[in-house]
Amino acid sequence: MGKDPKEENKQEMEQLDEETLFVVSQTFKALSDPTRIRILHVLCEQEMSVNQIAETLDLRQSTVSHQLRFLKNLRLVKYRRAGTTLFYSSDDEHVIDVLQQTINHALHH
Repeated sequence: MGKDPKEENKQEMEQLDEETLFVVSQTFKALSDPTRIRILHVLCEQEMSVNQIAETLDLRQSTVSHQLRFLKNLRLVKYRRAGTTLFYSSDDEHVIDVLQQTINHALHH
């Protein structure tokens, strides 16, 4: 017979190292800010420049740039350069899935 799934999960939980815990906590920190949630939400729909994000969400460019830097450091967004413009898009489908599931939960709860 196979191992008890609860025991396997318990072993996985015990094996979380400090780096993994830090990355997980930083990811949840990223998702705990309403502005970052709004930015990630629009970027999962389409690629946008800082100006487009700022206009779409009615935010200051400096605010958007600051939040994008935070999200880029966590590898939640990526960018490509076209001339002098940077176009941002989501870069972690797992986190976007968690975000979408949480939004759906909130909408239907």
